[in-house]
Amino acid sequence: MVYLKRKIERDLQHALSRDKSILLLGPRQTGKTTLINNVFQPDISYTFVRASTRQRYEQNPVLFEKELETYLADHQKQPLIFIDEVQKIPKIMDTVQYFIDENKAQFILSGSSARKLKYGHDLNLLPGRVVSLTMPPLLYEELPDNKPPLEDLLLYGMLPNIILQPDAKAREIDLYTYVTTYLEEEVRAEALVRNVGHFSRFLEIAAGESGKQLNFSKISKNLGVADTTIKNYYQILDDCMIVNRIDPITQSVTKRRLVNSPRYLFFDMGIRRACANEGIQLPHKNMTDLFEQHIGNTLLCYARLTSPQIKLRYWRDTAGPEIDFVLEITKQYIPVEVKWSDQPNEHDARHLSRFLQEYDNAETAYIICRTPRRYRITDQVIALPWQAVSELFEKIG
Repeated sequence: MVYLKRKIERDLQHALSRDKSILLLGPRQTGKTTLINNVFQPDISYTFVRASTRQRYEQNPVLFEKELETYLADHQKQPLIFIDEVQKIPKIMDTVQYFIDENKAQFILSGSSARKLKYGHDLNLLPGRVVSLTMPPLLYEELPDNKPPLEDLLLYGMLPNIILQPDAKAREIDLYTYVTTYLEEEVRAEALVRNVGHFSRFLEIAAGESGKQLNFSKISKNLGVADTTIKNYYQILDDCMIVNRIDPITQSVTKRRLVNSPRYLFFDMGIRRACANEGIQLPHKNMTDLFEQHIGNTLLCYARLTSPQIKLRYWRDTAGPEIDFVLEITKQYIPVEVKWSDQPNEHDARHLSRFLQEYDNAETAYIICRTPRRYRITDQVIALPWQAVSELFEKIG
């Protein structure tokens, strides 16, 4: 398969040019290894996905250091070293720190889970020594010519090896394989989930609840487990990068009672559908929900690529009014609604107009929709094509 240029390459290149090492996190099959091998061509590569390699260094961590020291003795140039799935041997980070501090090597460390890196005992997270970046699935702009229709992106997602597969039946098989071999096995094993049945059922419910305001008590009753267990399950999915957490704006400038519970978006719409065990013949309401979630993930991806200061939130009054997403940039707000329509009007913009009236730090709002061209709905609200989400970030960047 032909390599597709990814926007995150710029951030990786910039970090390496500053003599920094990199921690590149992202869900499985987003293209981390392909990018590193095609663009940077490391001098030495290790993959801890392979059990034989992993066991070799788990049993004898000093061996890793000895091998690198021997390589350095025979080469003058500072090498670029790539370690894939580094979270599988967290203790290796001590050795990595030694080589970074001694200016003996640069590292690109990749991982598909932050759980062991966040919660390991006496774990070395290399503070100040690495630039941490997140690898998303494909963005629409990164797709080759003859791009798939929107409906395909919502049904099959944006993982490179799946959406670029021309055979729809093969895509479906690959999606369900991803769920059964990775989510239902590796996630459980890493999370040390005791009740496999509960977690499997939770995964299906969580996929169905993706993008919605959560009610932990309701889910716990459906599964017959404690609220704390449900919260822990969501934390597992968050740590393993299967969901993206979206927190609400809780500060009201009026006397509104605002919702304060988070929303979780599955990182990929195809994986979400496979986890929910849905077919491809989805009703209109489901497609509109998927469209909103897809745009939310796209906004989050561009926010991460643009600046660590940008946060993605949402806003909802308990009485009903809601804004799907709000970009928060150094105390400034950009509210965004998502509509399936191709010609949203002032009625569709009513909650945005209300938000703009209440928050002085918000000047312009957007409705992202299926219009072929952008146009102004009101003085402060603009309709924007879904393919042009990146335009929101051009001035920010």
